[in-house]
Amino acid sequence: MSNVKFSTYLHILTLLYIQKENYLSSDFIASSINVHPVLIRKAIGELKKNGFIESKEGKSGGSKLAKKAGKTALSAIYKLVSDVPALGKNNTPNPECLVGKQINKHLDKLNDEVEKAVYKQLEKTTLSGFAKQFK
Repeated sequence: MSNVKFSTYLHILTLLYIQKENYLSSDFIASSINVHPVLIRKAIGELKKNGFIESKEGKSGGSKLAKKAGKTALSAIYKLVSDVPALGKNNTPNPECLVGKQINKHLDKLNDEVEKAVYKQLEKTTLSGFAKQFK
């Protein structure tokens, strides 16, 4: 998984859920996360492209949730951002070494088990369930 993408995307979606009556600007969202608005606009673009949010341009524009938070499992967000295995990437070991010639096979199996466990856990929690902790 990319270092802070999951937490950033979840922060954005949680904020949009809590403020669901309003369209939120990227500047407002960025101030909540304490990052540059350009990073938020990139995240919003990806979330919009994948159907999580909708946006409106103009003075009263911004972003809102497009999907029902009660039907959005955190696993869907994880799936969107997990571009690197949970345990990281494998290296290129010495194929002549007893460990080196086998380790990536065993690491791949371990990583698959970890990924399944993470996904299974995140599947149990919806965005609305997660967001209710902030009231």
